[in-house]
Amino acid sequence: MRFLEIVELTAEEVEALRLKNVENLDQEEAAKKMNTSQSTFQRIITSSYEKISKALINGMAIKIRLE
Repeated sequence: MRFLEIVELTAEEVEALRLKNVENLDQEEAAKKMNTSQSTFQRIITSSYEKISKALINGMAIKIRLE
């Protein structure tokens, strides 16, 4: 039996993706909504893009950690 490897996104990473890609906010606006700095938002969104890319390229499952 083959099990998929899992890439785990945090709730914070999912929220950053939602604000940037669904709500179409720029990074400054999205950072304000998340009560963080623009540079921290940039680190969060970059991390989420890297994880999603890894999962898509390598056929991995994506798990969202809601805590």
